[in-house]
Amino acid sequence: MRYLKTVIVAFTFFGVLTATAQDNKTKELISDAEKAKSDLMSKNESLATFFDNSAGYVIFPNVGKGGLIIGGASGNGIVYEEGNVIGKSNLKKLNIGFQAGGQAVVEVIFFETKTDLERFKEDDFQFAAETSAVAVKSGIAFNAKYKDGVAVFAMPKAGLMADASVGGQRFEFTPFE
Repeated sequence: MRYLKTVIVAFTFFGVLTATAQDNKTKELISDAEKAKSDLMSKNESLATFFDNSAGYVIFPNVGKGGLIIGGASGNGIVYEEGNVIGKSNLKKLNIGFQAGGQAVVEVIFFETKTDLERFKEDDFQFAAETSAVAVKSGIAFNAKYKDGVAVFAMPKAGLMADASVGGQRFEFTPFE
């Protein structure tokens, strides 16, 4: 009986440690997403219209891209609905074509309607090869428009990459409880 109590206490302790580590990682990701939002807004104030009027958005504060002929990208982000944090997402991309180098970017995806956001949350959301992000520069977002219910913006953080590739992005959504 004493052995059973020891095992139960040990599992409870490790369960709490794991949950705390995940909570800290999630809090850090939310903080990074908020900082990325601030950086995006400081680079281009016209993004405020998208943040204020979209049904939702996801901010990937640090997407790593790299490749030499075959390339890929991945990152984790925070999902917002009507300005409130509702979950997290991960991004995966694989592509083939002329590309060389590595780069870190901030990526934000805006959803025009609740239906578009719901499609994203269904875990079967992906971009076709022809979908491209608008580079965040001063004034460029002013004329940007939604395409098929989404608008995508990217802001380089570091690195240099030459890229003329074909590929798509796939996302997974995990709601917060």
